Amino acid sequence: MYKYLNILETPSDLRKLKREDLPILAEEARDFILDIVSTKTGHLGASLGVIELTIALHYYYNTPTDLLIWDVGHQAYGHKLFTGRKSDFQSLRQLNGMSGFPDRTESEFDAFGVGHSSTSISAITGMALANRLKNDKRKHLAVIGDASIVSGMAFEGLNHLGDTDLNVNIILNDNNIGIDPAVGALQNHFNNTSSASKVDFFEALGFNYIGPIDGHNFDELFKAFDELENLKGPNLLHIKTIKGKGYESAEKDQVLWHSPGKFDKKTGIISPKKEKLSYQKVVGDSLIELFKDNNQVAAITPAMPTGSGMVELMQLYPGRVWNVGIAEQHAVTLAAGLATQGITPYCVIYSTFLQRAYDQVIHDVALQNLPVVFLIDRAGFVGSDGATHHGLFDISFLNSIPNMAVACPADENELKELIEMGAHTSTPLAIRYPKGEVQSLNFPSQNTEIGKAKTLNKGEKTAILSTGHIASNIQKAIEGLDFSWYHFPFVKPLDLESLKNIFENYSHILTFENGIKNGGFGASILDIANSNNYKGQVEIHAYPDEFIAHGTIDELENLAGLDSISIRKRFEELI
Repeated sequence: MYKYLNILETPSDLRKLKREDLPILAEEARDFILDIVSTKTGHLGASLGVIELTIALHYYYNTPTDLLIWDVGHQAYGHKLFTGRKSDFQSLRQLNGMSGFPDRTESEFDAFGVGHSSTSISAITGMALANRLKNDKRKHLAVIGDASIVSGMAFEGLNHLGDTDLNVNIILNDNNIGIDPAVGALQNHFNNTSSASKVDFFEALGFNYIGPIDGHNFDELFKAFDELENLKGPNLLHIKTIKGKGYESAEKDQVLWHSPGKFDKKTGIISPKKEKLSYQKVVGDSLIELFKDNNQVAAITPAMPTGSGMVELMQLYPGRVWNVGIAEQHAVTLAAGLATQGITPYCVIYSTFLQRAYDQVIHDVALQNLPVVFLIDRAGFVGSDGATHHGLFDISFLNSIPNMAVACPADENELKELIEMGAHTSTPLAIRYPKGEVQSLNFPSQNTEIGKAKTLNKGEKTAILSTGHIASNIQKAIEGLDFSWYHFPFVKPLDLESLKNIFENYSHILTFENGIKNGGFGASILDIANSNNYKGQVEIHAYPDEFIAHGTIDELENLAGLDSISIRKRFEELI
């Protein structure tokens, strides 16, 4: 089917081609990626936008001896295609299959694991320093997107690297969009200033600057690489690309085609998805209702307005909702600043992105006991994005912070209640909820109160204690069984009065949560049980102490023993 792609496996094969053959190879690579993503799903636009760059880098440089990092990693499908993994694409982002991101355990060509943004400059600087110490003459290259370079960590890396004489090449992939359109003063600088101003900016940081050049033009790319070879010290090559390049639909709607799901490659028609209510939609709609009646609330997102369901809110209240770009630390401390002046901020942030701002949560919010509401999206398994994006740790790392209340709603109704409750909080409040479709639960009508559990079922001898959206699996598993079931909307503070009663009346307690076992909900229950000299057994069901790879959410829950079938099996064993 393909003239060149069929005979290529590794970059050494690629380097045997003539340069005039490379544009045809680029067309073939785009066609291959479109074939795969249209049927398997995945990240499309970012990889289509760097095909020429990918080919040129592996053609010109001696990878994997020369080290190459991609930032962010969802633009690396072409990189994987040319580094011995062509046949693995049939398992892309599937259980036990190929990751959607570079992964050091997957290939020697993946010099650094990258699922989150803005890590490349720091990492490539560390590699260059290490190889200088070893007198190893490798070359060092990092491709960073324009949305990634505005992150504080990227600036920290630029600040250090620019103060060295390391021969490191930073390639700025400037396409004016991340997942959503790129924002911020630096982005405006890229768009609106002359080349001379860009030279001044980067040379002031200690970099030799080349560009901007057309990142889809092989002649310009190779000419720039030749120039880089003749320069000493850190270099920055500024290229301009089009996200979704070569596929008209992806070029026209770059947000939609970042990760479009399955689609018809020939027509560009995306396969219809069942219109199901998502937790992200619930959050967006709830905030809209809250903003209508309360002008003392605001919202912040670090670069994820579409993913977190905030687009309509931003359109309706542009003066009270801020997309701060990939700047999680800034997002949290910005929220803290708002809170000091009587505005209640809702910081809407993915669980794994909040990890990047842990010190700010402690030092700037909790230590000062400021009423910031964290709406923690993608809590629990997220599916095919895998280990870099699973929200496994937020219960555990928030549970240990003084002044912090941690809420885990079971369903959309509790989520709505908690969001409304947040507008009246006087202390930090974290509310975590999963990716995707809302699960309908038939709970008895009970108001949600801070630090109060809800009794959902009464039985004898055995008590089930759960928190969060795992309630939907427990509801299926417990049907017809004589177990008591208590739902804890709050992991912190816990309902000590209800726990004391449970310890007195049940000889066996099982806890369930969508989070890591260490330091989580079950661990807190066990600690309180020990403090109360509980003589029965506490059995904790949570995520294991390991990083869990990609797969569907159902597959991963089954592997962790937290799907409804596995839970039911355990219940029946107890009977």
